[in-house]
Amino acid sequence: MTDRKLYLGPLTDNRRWDMVRIRPDDVFVVTPPKCGTTWMQTIVALLFAGDPDIDTELSVKMPWVDIRIREMSEIAARLEAMPHRRSMKSHTPMDGLPLDDKAQYICVLRHPLDAHFSYRKHVRNIPMSWFDHWYPEDDPDGVTLRRFLDGGPEGFDGDAMALAHIIRHYKAAAALADRPNVSLFHYADMLRDLPGTFARVAALLDIAHPPELMAQLVQAATFDHMKANATRYAPSGGKGFMKSDADFFHSGTNGKWAGQLTEAELAAYDAVMEPSLAPQDRAWLEWGATGRPDV
Repeated sequence: MTDRKLYLGPLTDNRRWDMVRIRPDDVFVVTPPKCGTTWMQTIVALLFAGDPDIDTELSVKMPWVDIRIREMSEIAARLEAMPHRRSMKSHTPMDGLPLDDKAQYICVLRHPLDAHFSYRKHVRNIPMSWFDHWYPEDDPDGVTLRRFLDGGPEGFDGDAMALAHIIRHYKAAAALADRPNVSLFHYADMLRDLPGTFARVAALLDIAHPPELMAQLVQAATFDHMKANATRYAPSGGKGFMKSDADFFHSGTNGKWAGQLTEAELAAYDAVMEPSLAPQDRAWLEWGATGRPDV
């Protein structure tokens, strides 16, 4: 991986990609955590199958290659044995992934504060204590936000999902967005127009389904349907990976941080964002294609 940046943390080891033989029709779903990863994977799985009742089994059929807690030899062998079109998940920024000219890379971003507050909920729902000192359950002094703002983009900080890691994801994806096989999606745009998202992804993957079937696939990927069928749609659903599969689908909304931060905390967030991104880049990362909802 001489031409790729190294991302190595308690969860992530992007050197594992060296064991994957990429195929021309592979589909990569590349996101920071809690930015719509499972949602986009489900959209891809539904489009692949053309069946709204498909059991997605994302952890098995569309594995998270970077995660260190699964044996890479087993994942590589499973991927190699798949006779059908494949999709894989990564929380590694694009500058740490193998870049193939024919494979499709679907990058999904979200307002950093929404992703952060969603991650706060997520760490309470998984039976692992690695990030407890970053995300203490009782946090009257605002330690969690300070570490989110101060952390770096790699290593432990990256896996704990610091703001710098989200910014790195955006910059690495945006730097490649002129390639026909690298596409950026925003969680807010997916919420506003799920049918349009399906149509765009279908076009990228060169998949066509009749309108009636597409409508059924869209309905299957709505937040309410996925939450109501959480054992089916949550990563490793029904296997005890999370305390509650339904709680993995927390709210499916934007702006969950509104009213949760003080003016000083919002100012500290602005102080990181303003020098890190040009105004148009920040606007897209926070609000998506249609911009801030109150403008």
